[in-house]
Amino acid sequence: MKIPRIAFAAYGFALLIIVLDQLTKAWILSLPDVASIEQIPVGYVFAEVFPPVLRFTFVQNTGVSFGLFGGGEARWGLTIFSVLVSGGLAWWATRADRRLLITAIGLVIGGALGNVIDRVRFGYVVDFIDVSGTGVFPWVFNVADSAITIGVVLLIIDSFLSDRASKA
Repeated sequence: MKIPRIAFAAYGFALLIIVLDQLTKAWILSLPDVASIEQIPVGYVFAEVFPPVLRFTFVQNTGVSFGLFGGGEARWGLTIFSVLVSGGLAWWATRADRRLLITAIGLVIGGALGNVIDRVRFGYVVDFIDVSGTGVFPWVFNVADSAITIGVVLLIIDSFLSDRASKA
């Protein structure tokens, strides 16, 4: 099977997200306040970036995006599910013909695989972006979670736009 050129854009977006996600997590884990602690306490706030709006808080997330459905027993199930979804999306990218759809697919694949890497390496996902000080969004998340969320929103928008175009 020949892979269409446009599919490689999705794979490129995915790779970019994986690299950004892993680099930010490596940076966070290497900071003196985090790296010097033998056992990092979960919920440890190690940087007040723009108080109270943005701070970096270390969280070992055993669930899915934003810590939902947490529990250590879900590790391998979530890993397998994420890999299967990523594979399905990678296949879908070979049939996609719209830029927005390709972008969305790449973001979701990259985010899912970025978190898979953490689950395999650590047994949990490293979350650190904390905007709970706003009182609006209480979850701690990471670059991969952001990519998945944005990708899903773009998938919904693309579906709406393509549905409207087909009815016109």
